[in-house]
Parts: sequence; structure tokens; C-alpha cells
Amino acid sequence: MPHTIYLCRHGDTEWSPVRRLAGRTDLDLTSIGEDTARQVGKRLEGIAFDRIWVSPLLRARRTAELAGFTATIDPRLVEMNFGRYEGLTVHDVRKDRPGWTYLGDGCPDGDTAADLAARCDLVLADLAPLTGTTLIIAHSVLLRVLTARYLGLPPERGRNFMMAPGALSILDYDPVDDAPAIRGWNSVHRP
Repeated sequence: MPHTIYLCRHGDTEWSPVRRLAGRTDLDLTSIGEDTARQVGKRLEGIAFDRIWVSPLLRARRTAELAGFTATIDPRLVEMNFGRYEGLTVHDVRKDRPGWTYLGDGCPDGDTAADLAARCDLVLADLAPLTGTTLIIAHSVLLRVLTARYLGLPPERGRNFMMAPGALSILDYDPVDDAPAIRGWNSVHRP
């Protein structure tokens, strides 16, 4: 039986609409984020997950809870550490570092794309021998790097996958091409 991996980005936080870098800042969901999390639960109704893993950060745990899931906390699923750029916007950072990207350039006193790849590779290695269906509820940058690594791409390629708050994506295996593949990406439903 093939292994299917559902990815869910947590719901909106206060920082989501203004695009602040919220790596390790432990923010709760806004009322919109809570509604989105409930919608995630409705959208996933009827799917029998063999395992559900969640980031230790509040916004991900609260998304799992409001979606109606009991999840196992996995510290490897914590968001990228933006170091000295935590709480800033990309626009703020680019004032001093034109062209800067977190996956391309890393973050002073924080993570690089390689750091995230190392964590994601460990998660994927644990999932590789398993069958059935897994749900991972975590964060945008982490899930995008996990997807790149699942596809055998360098971690920096995670920047090519957009992921909105509350988005669902599905990683699967394409038997025709005998390759890991994306079955669905960035599916959102706004309350």
C-alpha cells in the first residue's frame, strides 16, 4: 500500500497578514485562524490517518486541536529559526540586504536551508518504511523544504512552493513515473 502524506500549514496568526517572520515566536491563532483550523477538520473528515504529527509551536498545536485531531508532537517540525530577523518582514531585511531570501541566504544566529533539510530528511527517513496515510501540521517554510526534499530537490527549492495559512497539500507516489510526486498543493478554503 502506498504512503500518502498530507501537509497542513497552521491557521492565521497576528503576523500572517503582515508577513512578519514568525519562526520560533510562539503565536496563537487569530479568530480567522481558528475558523480556518475548524474548516481544515471538516475538509479532512472521513480520511483515516494512520499517524498525525504536529510542530510543538502553539499555532500548529491549536490548528490540530480545532481541526479535531489528537497529534504527536515532533520537535523536528518546528519552523525555521529566523535568528536576528525574527519579527521583521522580508521588506525590512532587504533594506540592508537587497535580494535576501531566507532559504537562499540563511539567517544570522538562526537556520540555513541546510539546517531545515537535515531535520526534514530525518522526518522523511522515519516515514519512508511506513505505509498508509500521515498528516503533518506545521509551518510554511518547514513544509516547503520538506516537500523539496521529498521530491529529491535541494532545500532552497522550497521557495518555489507557495503555502497559505490553513492550506492542505498532498505528497504521494506516482507509479506511472515511478517517482515521488505532488498530488495536490496549497488547497485553501476560507470561512
